[in-house]
Amino acid sequence: MKKSSFVAMILGVISLVFFALGMCMAMLPEWNAFTPGVVCGCIGLVLALITVFVWRKMENKEPIKLNAKTVGTVIVGIIGALALGVGMCFTMVWNQMILGVVIGLVGIVLLLCLIPLVKGIK
Repeated sequence: MKKSSFVAMILGVISLVFFALGMCMAMLPEWNAFTPGVVCGCIGLVLALITVFVWRKMENKEPIKLNAKTVGTVIVGIIGALALGVGMCFTMVWNQMILGVVIGLVGIVLLLCLIPLVKGIK
């Protein structure tokens, strides 16, 4: 394993633990920690962005160029992840199984669309 991959793995795990803990704190009313949960989740997101920049620097890759394809890909990923999460909430929190499954499947399809958007079809 290359040093850059190991560093990216460690930083990624740390950032995802912060993000997941923050989401648990914000979403579970029994914990009564909404505001600290949002702060913890935002720290996790910032660490994830730092991880990307550190890994790209260690791999001697050029910075990410912001063009229409990059922005569109990010928007599709965000909408897909949100749709999947909303579908899970409908199913598990609000007890609306059919609507939750449909919304979740739409999110999964959008996330699967990322593969040809990023890699292309040959």
